[in-house]
Amino acid sequence: MGARALLVTRPGPLTTVQDLGRVGVAHLGVPRAGALDPPSHRAANRLVGNGPDAATLETTLGGVAVRADGGALLVAVAGAPCAVRLDGRPAAWGQAVLVPEGATLDVGPADVGVRSYLAVRGGVAVPPVLGSRSADLLAGLGPAPLRAGDRLAVGTEHGAPGAELVPLPAPPAELLLRLRPGPRADWFAPDTLALLPRCRYRVAAASNRIALRTEGPALIRAVAGELESEGMVLGAVQVPPDGRPVVFLADHPTTGGYPVLGVVAAADLPAAAQARPGTPLRFTVLRG
Repeated sequence: MGARALLVTRPGPLTTVQDLGRVGVAHLGVPRAGALDPPSHRAANRLVGNGPDAATLETTLGGVAVRADGGALLVAVAGAPCAVRLDGRPAAWGQAVLVPEGATLDVGPADVGVRSYLAVRGGVAVPPVLGSRSADLLAGLGPAPLRAGDRLAVGTEHGAPGAELVPLPAPPAELLLRLRPGPRADWFAPDTLALLPRCRYRVAAASNRIALRTEGPALIRAVAGELESEGMVLGAVQVPPDGRPVVFLADHPTTGGYPVLGVVAAADLPAAAQARPGTPLRFTVLRG
C-alpha cells in the first residue's frame, strides 16, 4: 500500500490548501494568508483529531470532490453548510466520516455562505513554504489552487477525534463590521465617521481572498493628495479613488498607497469570509 493521499477528482471553482497562515514575514512583503474563516477551519480539524494548524482544503461556493488513495481516511466538513456525499450516498456534514480506500467524498456547493473546510486526519501534507502550507493567491506562494488529478499527501495521525461540531455562527444575512478609526480617518470629510453607520453597502461580486469589496455610497475625501506606501494589516479598510471601502482579508498586500479609514475588528472577519455577493453590509464605529 502506498502513502495515503487525497486524489482530487473535482476541484470546484476555487479550492486551496490552507492552515493558519504565515506569521512574522510581513517585513519581507509576504501576507499572512491562511484560512479566511479560522473558526470553521479549526472546527473541521477538531472533528478528525488534528491540531488547529493542520492544513485543510478551503472551498469557494462550488465545493470539491476527492478520492481516498492508499488507505481509508477520516475526514470532516465544516464552514458553509453543504450537502456531503460518499460514493453518491448522503454523508454527514459537521461530523467525522470514514472514507474507505477508493471511495469518493463529494463536498457539494454551499447552501448558504461561501467557504467550506474539508479536514483529513493527519492534515494535508503539502511542503511548507516560510513555515506554512497555505496557498497565497496574491504572492503566489504555497500550492496552486487545486486541479483535477492532483494528489495531496496526508500526514501522520495524532490526537483523538472530536465527538461533534462546536456550534458556530451561521453565515450572515447582514454583515456588521466594527471599525476602529485610523490611521488616516482625517483624510476624509469631517462627518464621515458619524455618517458611516447610516450608509448601506452590499458585498461586491469582485470580492476574493485578498479583499472584501463593497457597493454603495462613495466616501468623500478631504485631502486630495496621495500617500506614500504604508504598511497594511489584516482588516484594514482602504478607500480607493472610487470612494467605496475595501476590507483587506488574508491574502492582502503588505503595503498600500490609498488612505486607511480604519481597521475592522478581527472577530468580525470570519463572517466577512462567509458573506456572499449582494449581502447587506453596515459598519459601526468603535470609540475609545
